[in-house]
Amino acid sequence: MINDAPLVGILMGSDSDWEVMKEAGKVLKEFNVSFEMLVTSAHRTPERTHAYASSAQSRGVRILIVGAGAAAHLAGVVAATSNLPVIGVPLAATELQGMDALLATVQMPGGIPVATMAIGKAGAKNGALFALRILALQDANLQEKLVQYKARMAEEVLLKNERLQQREI
Repeated sequence: MINDAPLVGILMGSDSDWEVMKEAGKVLKEFNVSFEMLVTSAHRTPERTHAYASSAQSRGVRILIVGAGAAAHLAGVVAATSNLPVIGVPLAATELQGMDALLATVQMPGGIPVATMAIGKAGAKNGALFALRILALQDANLQEKLVQYKARMAEEVLLKNERLQQREI
């Protein structure tokens, strides 16, 4: 966690999800947005999951980023328990390479919204950026940081193109 009370909760179904979900933490840390991370399972620790999701808002958490693989029920259970925005990150945990988790995460029943990102590290990174965009709706400083972030990405592409143009075939 960074700073004081966390604004973002990052949940994962297993510690084996850390390598992917830490990407969300890296982005939030870069923007100096407070967060907390925990392992909780929709199936193996349902009471813990419910307690966390139902108490997050009262503790100041404003957005939840949830990574899970296989059946990937964690994001849906969290969204059913909390009124906070939930961002789902499907993880490649089975032989189906995350397609099972993607379909499970995106196919929520009506009334249980989960914003679903890409499978894996890109999804974790984009989940954090999506959370930042939501937070920036009420934070002009954060909005400016996002503008600068996008400008840096554009500059990096231009530099890569310059290096490409100097290559010989």
